[in-house]
Amino acid sequence: MAMSGTPVLILASQSPRRLSLLSQIGIIPDYVSPADINEDPIEGEVPREHALRLSQEKAAKVAGSNPDKIILAADTVVGVGRRILPKAETIDEARYCLDLLSGRGHRVFTGVAVIKADGDMLSRVVETRLTMKRLSKPELEDYLASGEWQGKAGGYGIQGSAEGYISKLIGSYSNVVGLPLFETRNLLQGAGYLR
Repeated sequence: MAMSGTPVLILASQSPRRLSLLSQIGIIPDYVSPADINEDPIEGEVPREHALRLSQEKAAKVAGSNPDKIILAADTVVGVGRRILPKAETIDEARYCLDLLSGRGHRVFTGVAVIKADGDMLSRVVETRLTMKRLSKPELEDYLASGEWQGKAGGYGIQGSAEGYISKLIGSYSNVVGLPLFETRNLLQGAGYLR
């Protein structure tokens, strides 16, 4: 629970999933202020580094115009080896991702950054390892037709029908949805937002 006299909390994300996840643990941001940054990977950047950098840049961008506030930002990246999968915006991107993930293991990384009211930043990366079953052609086509993949890192959202294709998950489920709740709560506690 937030402390009385607690600084204002701003969520630097437009993700409805992150808002919903925060509400599960009783945290309702005072404001939502998405950070508009370039999310393209830097040459040679691996998924873990990419997730952390983007979360830190998002937090810093929103903090620039919101001094004395607590800023929470996150970025979720799906990685296969050193490869960063895109957030699927087209059916071709979704098909590319799902063809790559079908029948193999992958990792989901979420970088979480919290800027304290005094301007100091706390951050970390959470990793979840998953395995997706080998998708049959009808399964792949049905999932693509569902549209659930739109805007999702790696071309799927685990909180939808794709969960039925995940044969193994090691780590945080909420991390795969978009915000690792245990670690986020700890960071907010460290920032003085929670008791």
